Amino acid sequence: MSKVFPRIGRRRALQGATAGVVVLGLLLWWLLPLGEEPPSGTVTFSTGTPAGVYQKYGELLRAELDQDMPDLDIQLQTSDGSQQNVERVATHEADFAIAAADAVESYKLQDGAGASQLRGVARLYDDYTQIVVKQGSDITSVADLRGKRVAIGPQRSGVRLIADRVLETAGIDPDTGITPLDDGIDTAPDRLKSGDIEAFFWSGGLPTSGLDELAQTYRFDFLPLDADFVAELHGEGEAMRYYRPATMPESAYPEILDEPVATMAVSNLLITREDVDPRLTEWLTRTVIDSRDGIGAHVHSAQLVDLRTAIYTDPLTLHAGARRYYRSVKP
Repeated sequence: MSKVFPRIGRRRALQGATAGVVVLGLLLWWLLPLGEEPPSGTVTFSTGTPAGVYQKYGELLRAELDQDMPDLDIQLQTSDGSQQNVERVATHEADFAIAAADAVESYKLQDGAGASQLRGVARLYDDYTQIVVKQGSDITSVADLRGKRVAIGPQRSGVRLIADRVLETAGIDPDTGITPLDDGIDTAPDRLKSGDIEAFFWSGGLPTSGLDELAQTYRFDFLPLDADFVAELHGEGEAMRYYRPATMPESAYPEILDEPVATMAVSNLLITREDVDPRLTEWLTRTVIDSRDGIGAHVHSAQLVDLRTAIYTDPLTLHAGARRYYRSVKP
């Protein structure tokens, strides 16, 4: 006697198959959140000096972008820093770059070539002004730098922009009131150790690897910039409004600091141009936000990248692609 098995039925089988397709579709949507093939091609990203935070962040972001957009070739360019980065993006020498807000505003106020085409992608993290002298030096304030050998950063760096403004606010001509040198964070620490210079300026995220490495073998101090000094700086021009009083915590350089240091900070922006592909910019913005924790494990300041504040890219309006991404994740 033959056994009779229950019939599953064509409809139920089709329902099961449909459910499987839906699950697969949801999985693909999760893996490819924009619902399309990742962008491809070649883009240039201008970073900063080798021992600075911009360069390290750029290297780590490229690794994250390689995961999300494997057919996109990201070429990193080292640079003097913010001022050169802004000019490179504006004049089509680079497609993306990191730059401090004061450098962006200064370029716009000077009506630099292509300034009107600059657009924001994300506000990233803050740079802190760090003025370094040998521990125990008789230089205890910015005013004491008069007549000293001071590294104020490469010509087209954000550091140079800040150093000039800080010195001028202290009543020191940056060209004649000190012996100015062009060293940046890649060479200034060694020159301070050897006695070739008596102080150097740096503006970067906390901690900066170049200073962290110096702290392992050499003792140094930071010159303070208090809130009154920053308020005085604000009176020197429109671009100065991007500087705000800040505190450098002991945890930034625990081998050196046993108490916080008053200083000033300025926001860093990821920038691009209006003509850069919106789809590419949308994907890149997503990676910047989603990679915060991964990059932050190696670059502490990157932990401060936040979806709620990333949209504030003043003095630049958001790029259309970045704006599309932020709207897609708006609660």
